[in-house]
Amino acid sequence: MRDFDIVVYGATGFTGRLVAEYLVAEEAPRWAMAGRSLAKLQEVRDLIGAPADLPLIVAESDDAAALKAMAERAHVVLTTVGPYQLYGNQLVAACAATGTAYVDLCGEPAWMRHMIDAHHAEAQRTGARIVFSCGFDSIPFDLGVQTLQDCARAKYGHPAPRVKGRVRAMKGTFSGGTAASARATLAAAARDPATIGLLTNPFALTPGFSGPHQPTGMLPEFDATLNTWVAPFVMAAINTKNVHRTNFLLGHPYGTDFVYDEMMVAGLGDMGKAAAEAIAKFNPFSGSGGPKPGEGPSKEERETGYYDLLFVGLMPDGARFDAVVTGDRDPGYGSTSKMIAETARCLVETPGDGGVWTPGALLGKTLRDRLEAKAGLRFTAG
Repeated sequence: MRDFDIVVYGATGFTGRLVAEYLVAEEAPRWAMAGRSLAKLQEVRDLIGAPADLPLIVAESDDAAALKAMAERAHVVLTTVGPYQLYGNQLVAACAATGTAYVDLCGEPAWMRHMIDAHHAEAQRTGARIVFSCGFDSIPFDLGVQTLQDCARAKYGHPAPRVKGRVRAMKGTFSGGTAASARATLAAAARDPATIGLLTNPFALTPGFSGPHQPTGMLPEFDATLNTWVAPFVMAAINTKNVHRTNFLLGHPYGTDFVYDEMMVAGLGDMGKAAAEAIAKFNPFSGSGGPKPGEGPSKEERETGYYDLLFVGLMPDGARFDAVVTGDRDPGYGSTSKMIAETARCLVETPGDGGVWTPGALLGKTLRDRLEAKAGLRFTAG
């Protein structure tokens, strides 16, 4: 018998605190907050109105013994302590060794591949369910494609071999942790050229399988399917890899010839072209602007944010059908904190085999239904 259903590791950070606030509001049973400072954990516990007796666990990210002891007490460890390539190695190892489920917000594909290589077999042996990318990266995209392909099989008897993911609208900012992860990834690539190969390979997370050529999505273009200009989407490099891993882990229900890309809708005509070119030149992670890790938008900014994602399925006979995913909070914080919390709760309640998973491959429709009921997401197809 483990002491806790969920341990929130990193609860004193900005996103971790949002997760903890959410669990307080949901009156989640048997959970604990964890971090490296007892004083800060006590402060956050008081600030968010958590019960005075809510358990607190102190563990440094490089203290293997403390992390193992923490993992042994939990059914699920939910971690917001990134960049994961700097602070996640020991925790993934601890969870894999102890058969403990693990969820994070990782958007660092090279590190994820290293963790797959290092721990997938051990997690299968112990029953640990390691689930990366449980926020805006990459749940709405992973489950959006899955929703569309479920519809395709029901309607046509087979999946769509070509799917386009298009960000139609989005209000909100990327998190400080996302920006820090991007900078850490670039630094890792500078040290190790092999990392660049993983970052640019759409099948970096499908060991032993490489599918057909995929669009890079790196340059603005006119999308004839939508009759609009589209621009590079900064998170596509991680989302597309997770979508391909879901297909891989489930035995290729989307087909071994599946082609997928993601871009942002920029607009019509000359103005759309100009907007697409401007978006392509803009790097949101350059310089020192934007939120720092531990910082983030106000409650009002989070609650007035949103996103609208379109997934277009193209069949060999020219037929087209769409799926849409919407979220009712800003993607980087408000929606992400609810998504990862509900993924953790889903893992507590849903059995499954061990291994390194994607949310779509492991939890699929169960998670999709839960996010609609609890987290303000909507999935429609037809």
